[in-house]
Amino acid sequence: MFRYHLAIERGFPTVGATRIGFRYHEVSRTLMLKIKSARPAKAGTSNLVKAETSKETHGGDQYFSRAVGKALEVLEFLQAELKPLSMNEIAQRIQLSKTSAFRILRTLETLGCVTVDGRGQYMLAPGIHAVTPTQWLGKLHRVGVPHLEALSRELAETSTLAALFENRVEVIAVIESPHVIRMSNVVGHILPPNASSLGKAITAFQPPDQRERLLRSFGTYRFTKHTITDRKDLNREYEDIRLQKYAIDREECAYDGICFCAPIFGPNGQVSAAISSSMPKTRLRDTAEEESIIAAVRATAEQLALDLRKA
Repeated sequence: MFRYHLAIERGFPTVGATRIGFRYHEVSRTLMLKIKSARPAKAGTSNLVKAETSKETHGGDQYFSRAVGKALEVLEFLQAELKPLSMNEIAQRIQLSKTSAFRILRTLETLGCVTVDGRGQYMLAPGIHAVTPTQWLGKLHRVGVPHLEALSRELAETSTLAALFENRVEVIAVIESPHVIRMSNVVGHILPPNASSLGKAITAFQPPDQRERLLRSFGTYRFTKHTITDRKDLNREYEDIRLQKYAIDREECAYDGICFCAPIFGPNGQVSAAISSSMPKTRLRDTAEEESIIAAVRATAEQLALDLRKA
């Protein structure tokens, strides 16, 4: 949710980067202990980490465990797919033999991280969603911040990156506008799925059960007279967002604020993140400028999606 901010200090909040660095070591140590002990994992809280698993990145590190990296990779794309995958599909994804893939999947199953159905298809275990985005979120933050910076320079307004967690949409990076009077955001802020452009854009593309979970967890509160709280109206808003592939917050979170957002699509059309640009309504000149801003935000989201696939 955005708010007016009279800026004295400018720049990117360091709290996001600090938390990412701290939690990387915490999560890595926890995962190693789980694999060594082979005990069922306890439910944890969401973490932001900078975790790289490519051979190129860790080729020179004698202490890097390729098996742990591949296990995290499995959890990452099972989270993104939102559907069960066979062992053959998983082996192809992580570029391992079937034997090696089975060994990793069996370990994750023993630890309570994945389950296998009667057809031999694997999925994330219930309740494990809160700890699986760590690697993916680290990559999203690393790849996304340069795009945020470029978008903020282009539009001279606040740009924000948000991601989907198990039951919420949360801000993970912010680049503030250079203007003294601006719309502001905070890393770690949980966004309303019925009001903010980021919340609406991510929620609109979720399966019905996940969409309901997000709405039920946050609630459909009225922040201004423009906030959508009626479920039928909200469903129509989500349908429009899916069709046009962008979302707008027109004073729905805060009076005199407007925010334009585009979802970041994964390889199979899933949406787990979105990027936005926000500004005071009085600085928006006309419809032509609005269309120009939407085009810039969508182009940034598309390029970010491409870069994420290459990372």
